[in-house]
Amino acid sequence: MLPAKTLANSPSDWWRHAVIYQIYPRSFADGNGDGVGDLAGIISRLPAIADLGVDAIWLSPFYRSPQKDAGYDVSDYCDIDPVFGTLAEAETLITTAHDLGLRIIVDLVPNHSSEQHEWFQAALAAGPGSPERARYMFRDGLGENGELPPNNWESVFGGPAWSRITNPDGTPGQWYLHIFDQSQPDFNWENPEIWSLFDGVLRFWLDRGVDGFRVDVAHGLIKEAGLPDRDLSNGPPAPGARSPFWDQDGVHEVYRAWRKILDEYGDDRMMCAEAWVMPLSKMAHYVRSDEMHQAFNFGYLSATWDPAVLRSVIDESLEAFGGVGAPSTWVLSNHDEVRHRSRLATKFASEGKPMGIGPNSEHKPDEELGHWRGRAATALMLGLPGSAYLFQGEELGLPEVIDIPDDRRDDPTFFRTNGERYGRDGCRVPIPWEADKPAFGFNNSGASWLPQPAVFGELARDQQSGVESSTLELYRTLLRLRASQGLGSGDFAWLPDFPEATVAFRNLGIAVIGNLGTAPITLPAGDILASSGPLVDGHLPGDTTAWIKIAN
Repeated sequence: MLPAKTLANSPSDWWRHAVIYQIYPRSFADGNGDGVGDLAGIISRLPAIADLGVDAIWLSPFYRSPQKDAGYDVSDYCDIDPVFGTLAEAETLITTAHDLGLRIIVDLVPNHSSEQHEWFQAALAAGPGSPERARYMFRDGLGENGELPPNNWESVFGGPAWSRITNPDGTPGQWYLHIFDQSQPDFNWENPEIWSLFDGVLRFWLDRGVDGFRVDVAHGLIKEAGLPDRDLSNGPPAPGARSPFWDQDGVHEVYRAWRKILDEYGDDRMMCAEAWVMPLSKMAHYVRSDEMHQAFNFGYLSATWDPAVLRSVIDESLEAFGGVGAPSTWVLSNHDEVRHRSRLATKFASEGKPMGIGPNSEHKPDEELGHWRGRAATALMLGLPGSAYLFQGEELGLPEVIDIPDDRRDDPTFFRTNGERYGRDGCRVPIPWEADKPAFGFNNSGASWLPQPAVFGELARDQQSGVESSTLELYRTLLRLRASQGLGSGDFAWLPDFPEATVAFRNLGIAVIGNLGTAPITLPAGDILASSGPLVDGHLPGDTTAWIKIAN
């Protein structure tokens, strides 16, 4: 466990090489037994996360919310939703994390609010042309009677990105923009009031000691002037492609202003962008020296299980982010994606990432293959220089949960697409702690907001702790070595003369060699420090990664 003095003495640029553990509060630990995770549960389990060997935690939203999109529909940015606890508990959580040597990052959701936010309710009451409506994206409809939406934009969750309101007298009214669910109206970032609101939110949490912010939909705040139709003449745009509501130049002015606020609190505060922007050279614009500190490397997360693809995205990442003086920020799983153990063990391993996996999906994971590929992928990632993010439960090797009954699903994506897309519930199922406890130790009551599969019992933390071959112990070993060898702040060079099926590089004096093929390969001379799977007669088998101490 990291002692408290580690935090006090850590460098101000800790974020450049940190391993950050994402906690999804609804599914981490439940202190009151109502089936939904909460702050009390998180506080009770923090020592286990400190013991894992990470540097910081990132908390998905815990703000006051009607929970129509699992807390990403915020009604009050400066209070805690009762389902999670109280503001006093949030302050205790921050203090406890710091006492354990953990930095703490909180989510910030600036693209939209909840429809229940007091400002949106005021906008509905005030009427067209009012200052209250100017805080959001209200527009008159097209057509003879305004019966058509203002443009052809579609919601990320499926269906139109516009909803029409009903006036107090019962007549149809204006339309409002929601790039996500209809319960999440988009703010109008051309309005200075929105800037002032979030300046205050930043200071509120910085005053309480948070070390940074993960910024949700960082590329979406500014919309193109005039809100033109999206060009769909060649079909749906590729993920990450620029559009009238993604990656507009004006977003960078927001982050330059926020950076000045963070810098007032010291040079050890940070921001991380969730910016689905491609190519990575464009994503790197978000981490220029006067903007954010990190951006999730979605190019890496989206990479297929193909050595040429991985080598290419690693090169592109190091060049793009290094070109602006920022670290690459590697990630394989999070609360929006199919868990990488499962994603890499389907046809999507060679064709791209799925939009959820469910009972009727055409392609389902090979669980044995996923076990080994998931471990090998993590060992590759943690050997790279820069920062890395882990998603709760991946250290246990949790798979995507597929067989969730329709009547237990919660993700708005599932409902807005009439079940065509399963969405994100499968990676959000409450995680297991003790095999023989109710809800596998998630709480003491056995309640669980999403059903847990039986396999979670054998993957529970208490079943893996101290078991040398377990995924939990692999993560502990890799994190310990990464820290002791300084790999996060290391250098990088490709190792020559390896088969095409490998991804092999050197970081400081460590050779990191991943065999993505099927034929075993010969390893270079040196001490084997870690391996994601057992060697075969001294050779590295397929879907396995090894770390080897070699001569410089």
